[in-house]
Amino acid sequence: MIARRRWLSFAVAALGLITALPLHALKIELPADTSTLKPGAGAELANRQCLTCHSADYVNVQPPGKPLAFWKGEVEKMKKVYGAPIPDEEVEPIAQYLTREYGAAP
Repeated sequence: MIARRRWLSFAVAALGLITALPLHALKIELPADTSTLKPGAGAELANRQCLTCHSADYVNVQPPGKPLAFWKGEVEKMKKVYGAPIPDEEVEPIAQYLTREYGAAP
């Protein structure tokens, strides 16, 4: 019992020392964006929703000529899988913009 109390006292003291140590903030600097989304109807919406999580390069490197179903699936994936805070009513307009500017829009 005494050994257990000593071990517990040691653990509490060690925890106290660890929490008393100063923490240094990690500073991360990202490189400047090198590309932008193409201008067009819906670009402002896409900029606001898409570029909060990733750069325009991510959109620019997608395979060309993809249909609306592809882009809608991508936007929905960003929302459902990655947690992008895109309102439901903005999924379709973003997908339409991406299809027009990067996909198979006529």
